[in-house]
Amino acid sequence: MKCRYFCDSEAHALGRRSFMQAFGAGLAVGGWGLASQSQALAQLKSEQKRMLVVFLAGGVSQLETWDPKPKTDTGGPFRAIPTSVPGIHISELLPQTAKNFDKLSLIRSINSHNDDHGKGSYQMGYGRNQMPGVAYPHLGSVCAKALERQNSPLPGFLRIPGGGRGNDAAYLGPAYNSVGVNGNPLANSARHGSLSDQIDQKRHDFRRGLNDRFLASRRTAETEVYTESFEQALGLMERRDVFDVSKESAEDQARYGSHDFGKHCLMARRLLEQDVPFVQVSHSNYDTHNENFNFHLEQMAEFDTPFSNLITDLDDRGMMESTLVVVMSEFGRTPRINARYGRDHWGKSWSICLGGAGIQPGAVIGKTNENGTEVIDREVAPGDLFHTYLSAVGIDSSGTFDIDGRELPVADPAHGPISELIT
Repeated sequence: MKCRYFCDSEAHALGRRSFMQAFGAGLAVGGWGLASQSQALAQLKSEQKRMLVVFLAGGVSQLETWDPKPKTDTGGPFRAIPTSVPGIHISELLPQTAKNFDKLSLIRSINSHNDDHGKGSYQMGYGRNQMPGVAYPHLGSVCAKALERQNSPLPGFLRIPGGGRGNDAAYLGPAYNSVGVNGNPLANSARHGSLSDQIDQKRHDFRRGLNDRFLASRRTAETEVYTESFEQALGLMERRDVFDVSKESAEDQARYGSHDFGKHCLMARRLLEQDVPFVQVSHSNYDTHNENFNFHLEQMAEFDTPFSNLITDLDDRGMMESTLVVVMSEFGRTPRINARYGRDHWGKSWSICLGGAGIQPGAVIGKTNENGTEVIDREVAPGDLFHTYLSAVGIDSSGTFDIDGRELPVADPAHGPISELIT
């Protein structure tokens, strides 16, 4: 009988739309006039910072990854192994990542006070607790806006895997919503073979002429969003090869692996090399209420080599200093092992791994007790993480966005960055 590792919550249901349909959906989102902090953002853009999130969906176990507790009543069967940083040990399920730890750091003291998938994902993506009727921009949308490359045809916030366009930019406007891709060139993005370059250009010129004529008398926020989305789609068609990992060498494709996560990490490398400000790669099915240890044995084996290769490649290309890499989840797993050899949802004392950009390498922030049930040093909240990420890529997280004359904080002002982790 096939074992179901996840808990069937609604938060795991993923809706997908076609890429072109999703661009049309952007019309439903109101257009806000955004006056950014121009001087500060102009400096940030010149520094070309970017961010990669590897999201382990379902709630990866901190005890089988970043905060192992071997030989305790909660530790499970796996050992802790030394990393390339003296004194830092992680789970033996991550031997390749351990070799790269001189480029990475850990936060082992997160208390999100939450054990719900949807609420936990929101906390980690938005740096706040979800409030009914209130919309804030996702971390990726904030980075896409603040680190925007004006001349790039590529979206600033890309999700792998995924489909269509998200609705996660709130008052920053639909231009900063996420766009999902599935590990291949975008569907319907190739020009039909019967059209020559010349004919295709005439078609676009004709459409632009009609758009300009229409906008001359009926310009609205919706029409501007449509025009922007149409031009962005054309730009993406011209750059569709960026999404084609078969363009990478056979050696690199073999190094990353033939499974989806390996291909997605290789695509993330291509997108970061093309200076996309924010890329999120997801690796799913960490909701291990049953057979937690067998499952992590399989999943971490699939995660370890591609992730380690990605860190190595970013470092070899001189990109780690400008790229913040964060491995996160919506929460951790219970220290207590249940009757099904599983671990349940746990937001009280868990961990993330991060490195690059402005993050001090080889650091460990916070500590849990002997069997991992409590944070005993430097408790960290999701809001603190949000500030820390932005600070690491040079964004003033205490600043504000000016939305039609209304000042709105970039991050939750009740929190602040983990200053001892920022170089």
